[in-house]
Amino acid sequence: MASITVIGSVNLDIVASAPRLPAPGETVTGADLHRFPGGKGANQALAAQRLGADVRLVACVGDDAAADEALALLRAGGVNLDACAVLAGIATGTALIAVAPDGENQIVVAPGANARLTPDRVPELDADAVICQLEVPVDTIADIASRFAGFFCINLAPARHIDVAVLQRADLVVVNETESAWYGDTLSACRGMIATTRGAGTATLEKDGTILAEATPPPVRAIDATGAGDTFTAALTLALVDGLAPGAALSFACNAAAVATTRMGAQPSLPHRADLT
Repeated sequence: MASITVIGSVNLDIVASAPRLPAPGETVTGADLHRFPGGKGANQALAAQRLGADVRLVACVGDDAAADEALALLRAGGVNLDACAVLAGIATGTALIAVAPDGENQIVVAPGANARLTPDRVPELDADAVICQLEVPVDTIADIASRFAGFFCINLAPARHIDVAVLQRADLVVVNETESAWYGDTLSACRGMIATTRGAGTATLEKDGTILAEATPPPVRAIDATGAGDTFTAALTLALVDGLAPGAALSFACNAAAVATTRMGAQPSLPHRADLT
C-alpha cells in the first residue's frame, strides 16, 4: 500500500443546485441547498485513501462546528488526521458552489484557517508521495518542494503565481485546460510530467514537450463535477507511484474522475477502488 501525504485545504462546501449558472450580476432562484465536506486537500486525501493508499492529511481548520462537518468523511474513511491543526478563533474554510444540471459549477472560496497553514505547521514528511494544491499559502508549498525527496505532485489549482522552483522540482504537475492557458509558457519550466485534463475531452500526460499518453474519460451521466479534478490528481499520483505505465495510469485517473461526476458533492462522490471497472 503506497503512503501518500496530502498538504492542503479543508473546507465546508455550501452547494446550491440551480436550474442554470448565473451570468455576472444575475440572480438565479429555484436552487436546492446542500452542505458537503470539501476543500481540494481534503478531497484529494479522501480520494487517494478510497482508491487504496495509506493517507495522512496536513491541514488547518477552525475551532468551530464547521470543522466537525468538514472532517467527518475523512475520519470515517480512515485518513490520518494527526497533523490537522485546530486553530482557536479562526473560521474553517468555506466554499460557496453553484452547480448546474449538467454538472458544471462556479466556486468562490473563503479560505479561513487554510491561510494559516504555514511551513512550521508541516511535520517531517515520510511518505512515498506528497500531493499539494494552491488553496494554502504558496510559501508553504515552496518549502515542502525544497525539503521532500520523494514523488512530488503539485495540482496548480486554483491558478496562482508560484515560485518556478516548485515547477522545476515537481515529478507531476496537474492542470485543467483553463489553468494550462493561465500559466502558459511558465509550464515549460516543468522537468517532470504534466497532466492536462479537459473535462469530458481527452486528457494528456507529457514530459519535455513529448506526449507520453492520452486518455478519454468513459461516457457517464454527469451530475456534479465538483471533486472530479481532485479525484484525477489523487488517482494519477497513486497509479504512478504504484508503478503503472503512463497510459494505464492516465486511463485509471480518467475513469476515477468520471465516476466522481455521477454523484452530488465533492467527497460523497469520490469513488472507491471497487467502483472502477
